[in-house]
Amino acid sequence: MKKLVSKILFLAFCCGAVSSAFAADTICFESRKGASEVTKHDIQPGLPNVKCSPKTGAVLWWGDPFEGTVPLGDMPLMGNILPGKAVVKPRSEKLAILPMCVTACHNGVTPPTLPKNKKPTPLPTMEGLLPDAKNLQHGRGGIWCLDCHHATQRNKLVDNYGDPISFDQPQLLCGKCHGDKLRDWRDGIHTKRIGEWATTGKKRWFVCTECHNPHNVQDGARNRGFPQIAPESPPQLPKGMKDAKHEHLPPVSH
Repeated sequence: MKKLVSKILFLAFCCGAVSSAFAADTICFESRKGASEVTKHDIQPGLPNVKCSPKTGAVLWWGDPFEGTVPLGDMPLMGNILPGKAVVKPRSEKLAILPMCVTACHNGVTPPTLPKNKKPTPLPTMEGLLPDAKNLQHGRGGIWCLDCHHATQRNKLVDNYGDPISFDQPQLLCGKCHGDKLRDWRDGIHTKRIGEWATTGKKRWFVCTECHNPHNVQDGARNRGFPQIAPESPPQLPKGMKDAKHEHLPPVSH
């Protein structure tokens, strides 16, 4: 009997260890798959950093929205935001092929010459690493790689004056063409933010490339860069409430 109990306890322990390991390795995304993924883990016992949707794989709840964030950095016309109140998650560390491309090919020395025009040239290696580059839909043929990427510092983007921009601040690049969207992003209209409710509270900002794929922005007729995600089921009504018709009533004036 003791041997049987010991075996049961051992199996239970193994199953618990496997379950814990699986839970710790659960990955869900904040805004876009492949661009804003986060690994689930416990901040403290019983408090996970995120809760993932079992249906879509998206983040449903944050235990700590500021985990892994850094200050946004200098942004034009944002002097009214107190230092440290706007934070972002660094993007460079999520760009898996960036170090390889910069070191091996685009390091300021090789290739020795740049293309003379914007006509696409078949490059099997490039197409293998970045399939979207062969059929760049961004700009509908009006732009090419070096309109966004720095000519010699390939670990940087480039502004209108030829100065490098960090991959952690893509909004400075996108604003070159999408000025109205940059204005709305800066004002909190076109963006996603989480954190404190107060106007002057600390907030985690999401930058352009966390939601938009810059190489393929025509993903579907109506999505325009946003792959469709099956919606979550509606929340369960409180006990005793038959329906949610009250939500159709006008708000009470004060």
